Amino acid sequence: MSTPKHQDLHTETLAVHGGQHVCPTTGAVMPPVYLSSTYAQSSPGVHQGYEYSRSHNPTRYALERCIARLEGSALTEDQDPSFGGFAFSSGMAATASLLETLDTGDHVIAMDDLYGGTHRLFQQVAKRSRGLTFSFVDMTDIDAVQAAITPRTRLLWVETPTNPMLKVSDLGALAQARSGRDIILACDNTFATPMLQRPLEHGFDVVMHSGTKYIGGHSDVVCGLLVTANTEMAQRIRFHQNAVGSVLGPFDSYLALRGVKTLALRMARHCDSAMELAKMLEASPKVQEVIYPGLGNHPQAEVAQRQMQLNSMHAGGGMITATLDTDEAGSRRFLEAFEIFSLAESLGGVESLVEHPAIMTHASVPIADRAALGISDNLIRLSVGIEALVDLKADLQRALDAV
Repeated sequence: MSTPKHQDLHTETLAVHGGQHVCPTTGAVMPPVYLSSTYAQSSPGVHQGYEYSRSHNPTRYALERCIARLEGSALTEDQDPSFGGFAFSSGMAATASLLETLDTGDHVIAMDDLYGGTHRLFQQVAKRSRGLTFSFVDMTDIDAVQAAITPRTRLLWVETPTNPMLKVSDLGALAQARSGRDIILACDNTFATPMLQRPLEHGFDVVMHSGTKYIGGHSDVVCGLLVTANTEMAQRIRFHQNAVGSVLGPFDSYLALRGVKTLALRMARHCDSAMELAKMLEASPKVQEVIYPGLGNHPQAEVAQRQMQLNSMHAGGGMITATLDTDEAGSRRFLEAFEIFSLAESLGGVESLVEHPAIMTHASVPIADRAALGISDNLIRLSVGIEALVDLKADLQRALDAV
């Protein structure tokens, strides 16, 4: 049984079959979990493409091929070792490995609203240990991005939608802003997933995912992913992945690959339910503001409607941010009243989660920076799962009643 060419398949099919092959030995339809740390050689330096599992692992390769197909990379296993996808032990490990491709003194322009761990890595680690410099810019403002570019700028790092303020940047416009310059364009696509947007198609060089979130989808694996369609960039990332060694283990690779097979179905449910809950929050007198890319009053509604698509229809994703009409004590009552939503960090799983960014995910961001972004004591973030919508609405109402 042959695998269809990836260019002939839709993303829903690629999530199930992309980069996968039936095992030629047993006929197993799922890639086996190869736990071996090393591989036998018939003669010194003569092997079957696998030497040591930090460098080569068939299970990890299967996941890497799949995410590369989903993001639209044309690099395939036929171009070993320049696969288009790369799997790491966490999203932060993936981001740190990309930074390793830069040189001391290089300048990075990053989105001003970032996941707290990314902000910490940039400001408290890479700035000191790697000698990189960073400018944090609102990348919904293309003029501000242009103004921040210097002769030493080598990386532009954007999240869209952002965490937690759900800003949506125009990927095509950012690619045009880079035109003619030696700058790597990288997008954290965790919130949207390849089901809603594919940055490579807009001219980006690298896509990052915290695979812990929607890719794995079941809150049982921690992993990070990079994807590129550029052969030279793929070789550089593969070198640093092996040299630094923060690779994803085989069993975690299997879990992530198992999760991604239902990504299309899950994202459709996440988006549908999130839209309904966003409307419910918008109508509540207990809420000051609702930020959701699916709503027409979103600050970047036009970009979101054009850029974020699911089955050719606009989709806002599964994340909602809202400002409650209360203080921190009222926010705590809201967060503690849920019975179905779990009060927990992370996002993108089948179960619904709720959290307080200022105290939880973004506590490492300096207070002044949080205030400038609008991450206040009454800001909450919802990750909408796949439970029955009627139950989620009842649970949300229970929490609103507690404010």
